Amino acid sequence: MPAELTFLGAARNVTGSRYFLKTASGKLFIDCGLFQERDFLHRNWEPFNVDPATLDAVLLTHAHLDHCGLIPRLVQGGFDKRIYCTPGTAEIAGISLQDAAKMQEEDAIFKKRRHEREGRTGPYPEVPLYTSKDVERTIPLFSPVEYGKNLRVAADLDATYLNAGHVLGAAMIKLNLHSPGKPESILFSGDIGRWKDPILYAPAIVDSADYVIMDATYGGTLHESEEQAAIRLATIINETSKAGGNIIIPSFVFERAQDLLYYIGEFLRAGQIPKLPVFLDSPMATTITSVFSHSSLDLNDNIRRIISSGHSPFEFSGLTLVTSVDQSKSINLIKGPSIIIAGSGMATGGRIKNHLVNNITRPENTIVFVGYQAANTLGRQITDGNNQVRILGENYPVRARIEKIDGFSAHADNDELLKWLKGFKQSPRRVFIVHSEPAGADKFAQLVSQEF
Repeated sequence: MPAELTFLGAARNVTGSRYFLKTASGKLFIDCGLFQERDFLHRNWEPFNVDPATLDAVLLTHAHLDHCGLIPRLVQGGFDKRIYCTPGTAEIAGISLQDAAKMQEEDAIFKKRRHEREGRTGPYPEVPLYTSKDVERTIPLFSPVEYGKNLRVAADLDATYLNAGHVLGAAMIKLNLHSPGKPESILFSGDIGRWKDPILYAPAIVDSADYVIMDATYGGTLHESEEQAAIRLATIINETSKAGGNIIIPSFVFERAQDLLYYIGEFLRAGQIPKLPVFLDSPMATTITSVFSHSSLDLNDNIRRIISSGHSPFEFSGLTLVTSVDQSKSINLIKGPSIIIAGSGMATGGRIKNHLVNNITRPENTIVFVGYQAANTLGRQITDGNNQVRILGENYPVRARIEKIDGFSAHADNDELLKWLKGFKQSPRRVFIVHSEPAGADKFAQLVSQEF
């Protein structure tokens, strides 16, 4: 039988990455991620279209929750086979999923109490999607695969993991199908990274693939350079500090938080910004930052040199790594300007919501978004210019200064995506554009058609 590929997520939207591949001898998912846009949240609760117990494997590109965040539900449903991914992804996915389960458990309790107080019910069950116990059953299933090594997934299917340059451990996955007749190959790009990332190596260039399932989150859009983004961030910090305000940065705690710590440390050492207290308010970000210090496979030569010299590129004087809830609450008692970095990057959950409540109504403060804001998320509502937003069940006027810096993005922009695609020595037979909102996908698809 010919192989069949079904798109179950990240199609005409940006999150919920999941693909079902069925061959003559195997059935597997490539990624199994959470939907994070408000219009698609209901899909997280829907039954899987395939009985999880019948899957032979999951191939995971990287540890962001929109790629791995539904795997514990898969395990909940009976999946007990291997989850193949790189060593970095295996370590960080375990941390991310434990944190996600904890947040879901806490959010379920909070929402139930709030709905009871308000005399209403919410649109979703007032229980967590999965629990910490589900994650504990998931973690032993992770099976690390080195970059470039050939992996036999099924009798008629091999996989090779290639560096995606997106976040620590992120991979593209090339599948070689050994079906009767002419062999074929499918390349899942995962999320394609940048060429001048301050921490990671550039994405791998692939010679050929018959079919390419390609990320185009920023198709049709150009980023400012990392250098320009750094200059803007330093300027915002200086201007806000002079006004006596706080700099609040909703951040993805994996990779983006580490990029920010790297740049802020560089600013301070160069005297480009004043010596302000800096708070990384995320236990998970603190744990993940420690992983960077002993995971050298993805780190570029400059970061390796810094680490080998006995220094951390993510530490500096004035930095406080906040872990406990009491520590987090005490930040609001500090007088004078400070920099507060907290998850989540789209302000959909986590401690950033409390910091927004305490800072978004004050005009001297600046809220700085440094990553993609999916449609209908709180972050998108704020960056779209809404005068009022709902946070933790209450409405707040937006009076703080709002800034958005795309240059720190871990996603390739339009020109970088085309650069990657032009690296193919032989044009793919077909390119499928995923991980993009409809307008961006259509625009980028037209460019790809013109180029190839």
